[in-house]
Amino acid sequence: MKCGIVVFPGSNCDHDCYHILNKVLGQETHWLWHKDDVDLSSFDLVVLPGGFSYGDYLRAGAISRFSPIINSVILFAEKGGKVLGICNGFQILLESGLLPGALIQNHTRKFICKNIFIRVETINTPFTQECKDQSVLQIPIAHHQGSYYIDPNSLKDMEERGQILFRYCDAKGKVTAESNPNGSVSSVAGLCNEKKNVMGMMPHPERCADPLLGNIDGQNIFQSLLSQS
Repeated sequence: MKCGIVVFPGSNCDHDCYHILNKVLGQETHWLWHKDDVDLSSFDLVVLPGGFSYGDYLRAGAISRFSPIINSVILFAEKGGKVLGICNGFQILLESGLLPGALIQNHTRKFICKNIFIRVETINTPFTQECKDQSVLQIPIAHHQGSYYIDPNSLKDMEERGQILFRYCDAKGKVTAESNPNGSVSSVAGLCNEKKNVMGMMPHPERCADPLLGNIDGQNIFQSLLSQS
């Protein structure tokens, strides 16, 4: 699989993603600079990594949305290319209109950095097909603006179309208010577009995909993508 990782000013999880895709999983991986409007048709996967692109000025992802590379990413996605946005990458996908909804400040108004649990809501996507349905993954989060919001009618439509991929839960897979770290509506932790080729999630699977770290739950997501190559 040929993978591209977009680098913005302020990206800080780009090397983590590169390490997992290239060094751990052995995939051909390239850097994509934010100022370059390039043809991505030769790529199988484009990753928008976590971090604080442009310092999160104005609003997380709001400035990055206008970077030239996003034009390329939008065209790539429209042609069926697979796009994965993690944390700040998720924020950029929402700002660019590739995914529905918005991310607002955590309900605690504080930055949260800890391990949490998420439940796999569907395995019928390229991002989750190697997971077990309703399985529980332990994955780290690190964000301040991570509370997902969308209006009730749109949320219902997304649920019916199988676009909700992950929900925050406890260790046993129960979705509760206490297991929701940021106040996301319906405990949504990750979702995809209608065509199911663009996915965004707040938790960081790249931070739990190297066996040296003692947790490889994040590999479920990467292996789902690799199984199609």
